[in-house]
Amino acid sequence: MKSILIVEDDPLVRKTLASQLAKKGFDVTAAETGEGGVTAFAESAPDLVLLDVRLPDIDGLEVLRRIRERNRRAVILVMTAFDDMKTTVEAIKLGAFEYLVKPLNMTELELAIDKAFQVRALEERVSYLVEERQKEYTIDNIIGRSAGMRGVFKIIGSVANTRTNVLIQGDSGTGKELVAKAIHYHSPFRDEPFIVINCSAIQDTLLESELFGHVKGAFTDAVSETKGKFEIAGKGTLFLDEVGDVSPNLQSKLLRVIESRDFMKVGGERVLKTEARIIAATNQNLKALIDKGRFREDLYYRLKVVEITLPPLRDRREDIPDLVGYLLEKINRELRRNVRKVPPEVMKTLLELPWRGNVRELENALTRAVILAKGDVLLKENLPVEPDERRTFSDDLVPLDEVEKKYIQHVLSAVHGSKTRASQILQISRPTLDKKIKDYGLDLGEPS
Repeated sequence: MKSILIVEDDPLVRKTLASQLAKKGFDVTAAETGEGGVTAFAESAPDLVLLDVRLPDIDGLEVLRRIRERNRRAVILVMTAFDDMKTTVEAIKLGAFEYLVKPLNMTELELAIDKAFQVRALEERVSYLVEERQKEYTIDNIIGRSAGMRGVFKIIGSVANTRTNVLIQGDSGTGKELVAKAIHYHSPFRDEPFIVINCSAIQDTLLESELFGHVKGAFTDAVSETKGKFEIAGKGTLFLDEVGDVSPNLQSKLLRVIESRDFMKVGGERVLKTEARIIAATNQNLKALIDKGRFREDLYYRLKVVEITLPPLRDRREDIPDLVGYLLEKINRELRRNVRKVPPEVMKTLLELPWRGNVRELENALTRAVILAKGDVLLKENLPVEPDERRTFSDDLVPLDEVEKKYIQHVLSAVHGSKTRASQILQISRPTLDKKIKDYGLDLGEPS
């Protein structure tokens, strides 16, 4: 039952409101003074407050302020017989949900109360999702007790409260984006956007527009003005994934933005400012690219004010049991399964595999095993490959696209043709997956 506190000095209005709202199924309490209302709120913590502005002891807006100081999420509907703009504006500024003018129309009051509860329920749902999303990227959820990972945690803690640019280096699948998000969500700007740009997945000409935006008519398909990711990020974080694939021409423009903190849209003339922090990531050796003339040395040093190098999974095998436990919880939650038992021989197999795809490959292997499991036990035969088979893989040399084709088909089969799940596992967009399915002529099995 929802509870309502009425703070009203007029006994007739107070009694009428209490009676009408009680008939509607609300648990009603009442106070006739401002001080009484503040005390009643502290004692009963009602779901909603009906607050009169004119009270005999203290001003209703002062009551509103004190209640909001106690609970910033309090839902308060202000009532007054004096409809003036100044009071209305001040009440809304102080956090009132609605401003109602006496004499009250009961139908309008009930609609306002219903709306307030609906909005509060939505806010709580959104707040829960935001909190859950932030939990997903806490340092506690980047699993590892090895010396290499402990060093990573220390750097994340040191850099999170700054606006310093960060360069994250590591093999594919080591969790570079996860670390970037952990930095962002531990920063004072956690409520600002976290924007991801995969520099290897976008053509150079389109990447410039994605980063800086464009004006109408800047190129053939520019039918309207568009904001770029620098503008959208605001004071948040712009994560440049696979930054080693940025062309030399665009590298020079990126360098200018980092140095001057301003940019212009493609085809535009107006200078825009940016306050976004840049976190870049790559699985390439940028120093080697510099030696080959493919990456600017000055940009490299601008990006790596702080550098984080993620160790490959094969160099931190002591973390595998903890990773398996964490990933199984995550996979079971997503797939609504309950496969949590890992026999010793299965853990031994997981510890022996080379994991060239690192944590991402481990997660994919566990996902497949959970999907194929018949009970609550992770079975060895449901793992993708045996250790001996993986050790001879290097003897069977094939083109890279053939390896990609086979692996994407393997993932599609494991998820019974679900493109949504497959794109999540492969960490590629749905359009990219559709293109690869078409190019390789892959079989969906059970189309989604």
